[in-house]
Amino acid sequence: MNPAILALLGFIVWTLVLGLWLVSIRSLKVLMGKNKSNEFPAGIKHGTEFYWRLNRAHTNCLENLPLFAALVLTGAFAGILDSTFALVCEIVLGARILQSITHISSGSEMAVNVRFTGFVVQYGSFLCLLWQILRKTGTI
Repeated sequence: MNPAILALLGFIVWTLVLGLWLVSIRSLKVLMGKNKSNEFPAGIKHGTEFYWRLNRAHTNCLENLPLFAALVLTGAFAGILDSTFALVCEIVLGARILQSITHISSGSEMAVNVRFTGFVVQYGSFLCLLWQILRKTGTI
């Protein structure tokens, strides 16, 4: 399987891992009687700092997965999944995992700087993938 597709699958798996981690925490809290099932409001800070950072890391994955998937699938359909395209996809996955782990682990200034770096690398990589698609398909 092409490394670009594997990187996309890795991004999907990572998003699922974070989501299942959240579901596990919520389920345990409900089953142990610490929270009711309707006490996890969307978009409103709740729970411990760790829980909220995990929640945000998962949301960040969900926000970026469609962009990454669209770029990789467009590249695949256009037949341009060469080694450069694949390398950039692998960079996206690595930056996403770094951003998520840093987000979950700390809210310190240094952690925020590392998270932001991961974000910038991902978006720079998205632009690089888009450029490759446009250039190799003769669009520009």
